[in-house]
Amino acid sequence: MKYIPNSITILNLLFGCMGIYCAFHCTETIGSTPGYILCFYCILLAAVADFCDGLCARMLGAYSELGKQLDSLSDLVSFGVAPAMLLLNLFQQGGAPLPVCLLTLLIPAMGALRLGRFNIDPSQATTFKGMPIPACALFCIGLAAITAETPSGVNMYAASGSVIAIALLMVAPVKMYSLKFKSLSLKDNILRYMLAIAAVICIAACGWQGLYYLIGYYAVSSFIANLFCSDI
Repeated sequence: MKYIPNSITILNLLFGCMGIYCAFHCTETIGSTPGYILCFYCILLAAVADFCDGLCARMLGAYSELGKQLDSLSDLVSFGVAPAMLLLNLFQQGGAPLPVCLLTLLIPAMGALRLGRFNIDPSQATTFKGMPIPACALFCIGLAAITAETPSGVNMYAASGSVIAIALLMVAPVKMYSLKFKSLSLKDNILRYMLAIAAVICIAACGWQGLYYLIGYYAVSSFIANLFCSDI
């Protein structure tokens, strides 16, 4: 039973690897689905596995240092490398110059630093310092959808700015509220309930592109919460 959480973590890693494969075929149709959409699915399946391994570890009491390190290594591949490769290829297909394409490598670089800090900082059990890397991956999915689905093309300078901003947010020394509900209390979870409402609105209105605006809202709401709350 103690091997179940680690096995699920490995699934996270494998979905991330599949996402990287799809990223390099982002403009092709695989089966009947565009490669970039399949990459989205792979990243989301990795996120489901990432949630389930922690849930299983808590239910089975199967915490281990190995599991902790495996989780971070898998997250770096699935939520750092895979979305970066997707953006790199989409930017390249969109005619962006090489320096703009290479800016996407900031995502796994800052993601590795973010995860390394998280592993040695016990204070981040309930509150994050910097943007969590799965949220960064969702932002990248939204940006990738905008890049792939805008007929007139995307302003690559604006896209580059978005990549730099989300990468730096991962290592910024700013508190960001955890997405985990500890109870159903409205008072204790008002930020999380508002984020859930924002998620419904953004995705219903904009589809995949809504994830870009959703994570933007998450970042802004965290900054505002820091101004008015001593503990978020």
